[in-house]
Parts: sequence; C-alpha cells; structure tokens
Amino acid sequence: MSIAPQAVKKTSKRNPKVVINADDLAHLEGLADGMLARHPTLADRLFEEIGRARVVAPAKMPRDVVSMGSTVTYRDETTGQEKSVTLVYPEEADITQLRVSVMTPIGVALLGLSAGASFYWDTRDNQRRTLTILSVEQPETQD
Repeated sequence: MSIAPQAVKKTSKRNPKVVINADDLAHLEGLADGMLARHPTLADRLFEEIGRARVVAPAKMPRDVVSMGSTVTYRDETTGQEKSVTLVYPEEADITQLRVSVMTPIGVALLGLSAGASFYWDTRDNQRRTLTILSVEQPETQD
C-alpha cells in the first residue's frame, strides 16, 4: 500500500460536510423518491447526501453553502477549467442558461457543500475528476 503524502494532504476518505436548508428537504426527498425507478443510482446518491446532511432553518443557512438557487463557481482540478452554474430544481433547469438540475450527477454532488470543499465527480464517460468549489453566491431575497 503506497500512498504519496501529497495525495493525502487535503483529500480524506470522508466526504465534505453537507448542509441543507430545511425548506428544501421535503422537495428534495420527493424528487429522489420519484427518481428511484428511472435512475436508482442517482436517487440513492441524493438520499445518501440528505441522510448525512445537517438540516438547518433557512435563517441559519450559511451564505457560503450551495443550496437551491445558489450560483456556484468551481474548478476542475484535472483541467484547471473554472465554471459557474446555478443549482435549480429540474423544472427550472436550462443548460444554455447554466441552470443545472439538482437531479443530475453534478447537481447532487454540489448540493450542500461550502466554498473551499473538494469532491470527486464521475463524468458521463466514467472519468473521475476532483472539483473544488471556489465561491457560492445566494440569490437576492425578496422579503
């Protein structure tokens, strides 16, 4: 078993912490339920993320955590490419507007993570990539 010290530096076996807005929980669980028959792997992944998440009241939701409606800038550590997307529910998704559904592999991976977190993501062609969240912006609230 040979592990290079630099490979262990910031990447641990544990997944990054996940925080979910209590107002989004029921909708997210409903989406995962609905996906069980069509995309069981993706539904299981969402249930797994929900299960390990700290669920907080909207007023306690950290501003640097990806939630529904957040615009996230992340970097692909393999290519160095940076991209900004907005995390939305499936009915609002529009890839031409960089509005990514929470019911996609990247959407599930981003949900609940904070700025600075790195995570693995498997692309459609089965390449494993490490992505790092650079910044998170919340939508303007209309109170």
